[in-house]
Amino acid sequence: MAHINLLPWREELRQERQQQFMTVLVAAFIFAAIVLYGVIFYADGLIDEQTSRNTFLQKEIAIVDQQIVEIKTLEKERDQLLARMRVIQELQLSRPKVVKVFDSLVRTIPEGIHLEKVNRQGDLLTLNGVAASNARVSVFMRRLDKDTEFNESKLDIVQRSSTADNAIRKFKLTVKETKPKTEDGEF
Repeated sequence: MAHINLLPWREELRQERQQQFMTVLVAAFIFAAIVLYGVIFYADGLIDEQTSRNTFLQKEIAIVDQQIVEIKTLEKERDQLLARMRVIQELQLSRPKVVKVFDSLVRTIPEGIHLEKVNRQGDLLTLNGVAASNARVSVFMRRLDKDTEFNESKLDIVQRSSTADNAIRKFKLTVKETKPKTEDGEF
């Protein structure tokens, strides 16, 4: 039988297959590197785009925050102006009230009573005076209670200042003023 040596042919086939494998391996590696580079490039593009969006949003948020601070400042100024306007309106409404109170005081003081001091704090009047008798003080209090400018009179102190028959009484009396009516007729 004839002997044919197939070893070189197999060796060549093996080397050719190995070369094809290496070529495919290198091609796959290059393809994978290109795909990986593409994915990285795409992801970097997305990150850059999101970073620019975030930067834009931060700038806009800073502008809005500044506007909010300005709005709060304007609201405080508005509230202060409204408070001033209310005070001015209250003063305008209460301006004739003082005249009415003093006029009513003059009309309600009975004979035999003299006021030494009139003190006003808010809507509370403190009246210090002297009277010929306790009865005159009570008449004065009844007249104050009936007057429309006053309500809730309260006697704090009555002191007899001398022991003679013509003794005078020193008294301290507090009375509340009624609230001035607004243009709507409300208090």
